[in-house]
Amino acid sequence: MTIGILALQGDVREHAAAFGHLGESVREVRRPEDLAGLTGLVVPGGESTTLSLLLGSSGLTGPLDEELEAGLPVFGTCAGMILLARTVLDGRDDQVSFGVIDLTIRRNGYGRQIASFEGVVDVPVLGDEPLPAVFIRAPVVESAGPGVEVLATLPGVGGDPGRPVVCRQGPVLVAAFHPELTADRRLQRLFVEMTKEERR
Repeated sequence: MTIGILALQGDVREHAAAFGHLGESVREVRRPEDLAGLTGLVVPGGESTTLSLLLGSSGLTGPLDEELEAGLPVFGTCAGMILLARTVLDGRDDQVSFGVIDLTIRRNGYGRQIASFEGVVDVPVLGDEPLPAVFIRAPVVESAGPGVEVLATLPGVGGDPGRPVVCRQGPVLVAAFHPELTADRRLQRLFVEMTKEERR
């Protein structure tokens, strides 16, 4: 079993360390041939526009699209969530959007770098203890389709019901924050379990 980490930009080492801590074999993915034989793929945070350009120049866009359409389990965090969403607001017209999870996402929806923050979110499928969450230029989920399971919501203020920050649809798991920047590995463990389910 090998988890691929898209290694074009972003927290590649941190993601690799997190899955390595769980005893998983990890491969950095930079070229189309690196996709062969993976049981799952992580699309890390970074800058979604830059990642779009690098996917094109590396030749990965088409092969990755084929793998995702074929059901390769994928875990997208922050910018990775944007790249996997069906609809992206405030993005470039030529921005890559693989459309494998039925979400409408707004880039930098919580604000620019200076508005980054840390907190905790309740993720009932992971147990009773809240999950630490680091939000850096995080995307906002404006809407989720009927096939999307919302696993965690960031509470709103006043009359705001809050926004989904962890979602799942079939073999796709996404988070608006950076779970690789904390010591809590429960979200990574959930993704590993999802890859095992897809192999059955």
